[in-house]
Amino acid sequence: MSNIIISGAKEGNLKNISLEIPRDKLVVFTGLSGSGKSTLAIDVIFNECQRQYLEAIGLQGIHKPKIDFIRNVSPAILITQTESNKNPRSTVGTLTDIYTDLRMIYEKLGLRACPHCHEVISAAECKEELEKKDGDFTVFMYCSQCNYRMEKLTRTHFSYNTREGACKTCEGLGKVLTINKDHAVHESLSLENGAVDFWEQKYKEYQISSLYNAFRHYNIPIEDHTPIVDFSDIQKSILYNGVESDDVKRAFPEIQPPKTVAAGRFEGVLPTLWRRMSDKGGDAKQLNHYFDFNTCPDCMGERLGELSRSATVKETRLPELSTLTLEELYGWIRSLESSMSDTEHRLVEAYLVDLKTKIQRIVNVGLGYLSLDRQTITLSGGEMQRVKLAAALDSDLTGIIYIMDEPTIGLHPKDTEGMIAILKNLRDMGNTVIVIEHDPDVMVQADYIVDIGPGAGKHGGEIIGTGTLADLKRQETSVTGAYLRKNKPDEPQLRKGTGDVIEVRNANLYNLKNIDVRFPVGCLVSVTGVSGSGKSTLVFEVLAAARGQKHTSSNIVSGIEQFDQIVTIEQSAITRMKRSNVATYSEVYAEIRKIFGGLKEARDKGLSARHFSFNTPGGRCENCEGLGYVTSNMLFFANIEVTCPVCGGKQFNDEVLSVKYEGYTIKDILKMSVEDALYTFHAYPKIKRILSLLQDVGLGYLELGQTLTTLSGGEGQRLKLAKELINNTGRHSLYLLDEPTTGLHPVDVENFLTLLNRIVDSGNSVIVVEHNQQVIRASDWIIDLGPEGGVNGGQIMFEGTPQELKHCDQSITAKYIAL
Repeated sequence: MSNIIISGAKEGNLKNISLEIPRDKLVVFTGLSGSGKSTLAIDVIFNECQRQYLEAIGLQGIHKPKIDFIRNVSPAILITQTESNKNPRSTVGTLTDIYTDLRMIYEKLGLRACPHCHEVISAAECKEELEKKDGDFTVFMYCSQCNYRMEKLTRTHFSYNTREGACKTCEGLGKVLTINKDHAVHESLSLENGAVDFWEQKYKEYQISSLYNAFRHYNIPIEDHTPIVDFSDIQKSILYNGVESDDVKRAFPEIQPPKTVAAGRFEGVLPTLWRRMSDKGGDAKQLNHYFDFNTCPDCMGERLGELSRSATVKETRLPELSTLTLEELYGWIRSLESSMSDTEHRLVEAYLVDLKTKIQRIVNVGLGYLSLDRQTITLSGGEMQRVKLAAALDSDLTGIIYIMDEPTIGLHPKDTEGMIAILKNLRDMGNTVIVIEHDPDVMVQADYIVDIGPGAGKHGGEIIGTGTLADLKRQETSVTGAYLRKNKPDEPQLRKGTGDVIEVRNANLYNLKNIDVRFPVGCLVSVTGVSGSGKSTLVFEVLAAARGQKHTSSNIVSGIEQFDQIVTIEQSAITRMKRSNVATYSEVYAEIRKIFGGLKEARDKGLSARHFSFNTPGGRCENCEGLGYVTSNMLFFANIEVTCPVCGGKQFNDEVLSVKYEGYTIKDILKMSVEDALYTFHAYPKIKRILSLLQDVGLGYLELGQTLTTLSGGEGQRLKLAKELINNTGRHSLYLLDEPTTGLHPVDVENFLTLLNRIVDSGNSVIVVEHNQQVIRASDWIIDLGPEGGVNGGQIMFEGTPQELKHCDQSITAKYIAL
C-alpha cells in the first residue's frame, strides 16, 4: 500500500503541516516535550483512523481533526500509559485473564477431599450433574470412591471476586483494615494545636466547632486547648466515634442525637476515616498512614474461601500459583503438561495453550518478574502500557496502525532491546507501528523518524527532520539530530554531601534480600537496576514509608528525622476528576480569578471572583456545567466528548466572557500556555512565581486549562513536583522521585537536571529511581540493584559514583551506561 499522506494538519499547535509516512514500517515521532508529537500521532492520525472506520460502518460522532485530508489509513489501535484500573481487586492475573485460565484448570483437574469418605478425589474422575435451583444452575458431582453427592468447585469458586469464592472474613481482599488511632489522633495535644492529624486549616476550625456543639448538646463542659489525654471517657467517645455511637446513646438514653452540625451532629474521627477510605475504594495513599493493613487471620492473605484454597493441581494450591512470578508460573505449566494423562490433557488443552501464549508475550515485554497477585494500582505507567501491549500481541490482525506512547517508559536499557524486538515483530506481521519516543536506542532501530519542533507549544508544530537517524544527524533543522551530533558532555562536578546519611538496614520487603544501604544527604542520588529489581520497593515502600511508623527488627530506617518533610512523587495519576486542570491544581487560577473579579468592568456588572470559576454555578455555562463539552453515548464504543452546543466550548456565559484583562477573556487565559501566561501576568509576583516553577519543571508548553486526566505520567509527576516546590519554600526536604524524566526529550532532560541541581544546592536531598543515562551520569551517587528482576533481584550490586560504576563488572547497568 502507498504511504500515509497527511495534508494541512492544523490541530493543536501543528502549523499546517503536510507529511508522508511509510506504511508497514517502524516509525518514531520525536521532538521536545510539547512540540506536537502526541497531537500528530493521536489527535490527528488515530482520531481520523477511528472516524473513517466508524463512518464506514454507519456510525458517526467523532469530529474530523483540523486537517485538509489523510489518505491510505486503516483501523488503528492506541496503546497509552494511562487508563490503568484503579480497583484494588484488579490484579495482573485478572487484568490479563491468566488467572481466569488457571481457574478453569482447577475446575477441571482440582483435587479435594471427599467430605464423606475423606478420600482425595479428582474433579476429572467424578461424574457431574447440573441442577436448577431458584433460577440458578448448580453443578454437583459424585465422589469417584463412595458416590457421595457434593457441590462441585467450579471457576466461580476459584474467584476471590465472587460470593462463592471469596474468603468470608476479608471478602476476598486478603487484608483487613484497622485504624491506627495513634496516627490519627495525638492525644498529648489539644484540638486547637493539631491533635487530629488530618484536620487542617478551615476544616479543623469547622470540626472543632462541630465537636464543641455536640458537647453543648449533651451538656458536657469543655475548656478550649484541653489536651485529648485529659478528655473524659464520654468526651473521647464522642471525639473518636461520633454522636451516633452506641456509647453515647447508652450514656444519654433520653437525649436524641443532634440533627444538624450547628446543633452538634459530629461524625467522629474514626467514622470519617472509614468513610473516606470507602469513598476512595481502597485506593487512597494519603489515608494509608492512618490504617494498618493486616493480613486476614482466616485466609492468611490468600483471598479464597477455605474449600477453594485447599484444592490442588500437581500438589499446588491456586493461591500458591498467584505468588509466583510469571516466569516461574510458565515453568510450572510446562511441568504440569508433562505429567498429565491423555484424558486430563484433553480437558485443559485449550487453557494451557492460552496460558503459555499470554505469559510468553508478557515475559517478552520485560514483565516476567510480575506475579499474578500484583495489584494493578501498584503498576507504573510503563508497566501498565506493556501489559496492554502484550494483550495487543494476542491479535493476528494485519494492516493495523499501532500507535504507542513511549513504550520504553520504565525500561532498563537491557529490557529496551526486547521491546524493540516486539515492535519489529508487529511491523513484520504487516502492520504500521508509530511510536512516540525519545530513546536513541529505539531511533537507531527505526525505519523512519519524524522530528517535530523546533520548540514546544507555539514554538513547535513543524516538521524539522525526517528519515533515518543518520539522516537526522545531517539535517541542520533537526533539534534531535543536533543533540545527537554533540560530543559527550563534560563530567559533572560531584557533590560530597553534608556527611550525614540515610541508612536502611535489613530491608526484606517483597524481593529485597535483607539489604543494607546508605543514601548520602545533600546529594542527587540515582537508584538504578533492571525492571523489577526492587528499586521502587526500596525507595517508596521502605524508605518513604518509614516516617511515622514504628520500626521492628526488619526494615529499619534511620536518618530521615533530620528532614522537615519527605516529599514522595510517583507516577500515579494526579486525579481522575475532569474538572481539575493545570491552573486549578497549581492554585494559580484562584489568583487569576481575583484579578478578573477586581476589574472595574466586572464590578460594574456585579461579578466577583467566583463568577469566573467553571466549577460553581453563577458565571459558567450550565448546559455543560463549565466543562465546555457534553458526553455523547456511542453505544458499543467508548463515550466521546462533544463540544457543548450552548456555549460552543467557551465554558462561561456571555456576561462573564465580556470582561477582559489586557484584551483577554477568562477563556482566552485558560487557552494560554504557561509560558504565555507568565508574560501576561508578569506584574503579579505570586502568579509569576507559580508559573515560573511550572516552566522550570519543563511544563511551559501546557495550557492552563488542560485537564489533568490528559497528562502523561511524566507530565503529572513534574506538575506534582512543581506544586511541592511552590508550597515548601524554606523547608529542609527529602525528595523521592519515580523516573521524573519520563516523556522528556534529551534536551528537556538537560534543563530538568538544572532544576534538580538547584533543589539540591538549596539544601535539600533528591533520590530518583531512574534509567535515563543523562540523569545517571549527572548524579553524585548511584545505588544499583539486581542482578535481575523479581526473585532474582533485590540485591545491592553497586554503591558509588558514576565513574566508579563503569568498573563494576557485576552490574548490568554498567554495561549499558555510556560514561
